[in-house]
Amino acid sequence: MDARSDRTDTTVLEEDLDGDSELTELAAHLRLAVGRLHRRIRIDGRESIPPLQLSALVTVETAGPLRLSELARREAVTAPTMSRVLSALDEQGLVVRAPDPQDARGVLITLSALGATKLNEVRTTRTALVARRLARLDGAQRSALAAALPALEALLVDDE
Repeated sequence: MDARSDRTDTTVLEEDLDGDSELTELAAHLRLAVGRLHRRIRIDGRESIPPLQLSALVTVETAGPLRLSELARREAVTAPTMSRVLSALDEQGLVVRAPDPQDARGVLITLSALGATKLNEVRTTRTALVARRLARLDGAQRSALAAALPALEALLVDDE
């Protein structure tokens, strides 16, 4: 087993970036810019769905149908927390609970048609918000962002 595998990400990050202040500074600026932009979009979007509920909907859409325990694991919350989230989503008609054919005691959660519509509305609103912000940039800034997209998307790939 690799000695680094049981350390926290912060410890590994500090070790990996030790002595590379340029990389550390870039990481800090990128983290702040992306975090602030995400927060601004979330606030300006004024969605009626709280962030954890919205995240759970996206996870069910992309990985469903899922059992409550699997959804909780993917969202990094406890099963009781996810149970409350699912109750709220169920009350709004955004998810469907169905018996698990593999386990009579289990329930599988899928996205309802209304849930899919709601996710589409949120995405459309958020895209429009970003488009309005992009419109304030000059052509060179927009081109720089377009050129940076492959690198930003590469950051989304998890380490093995």
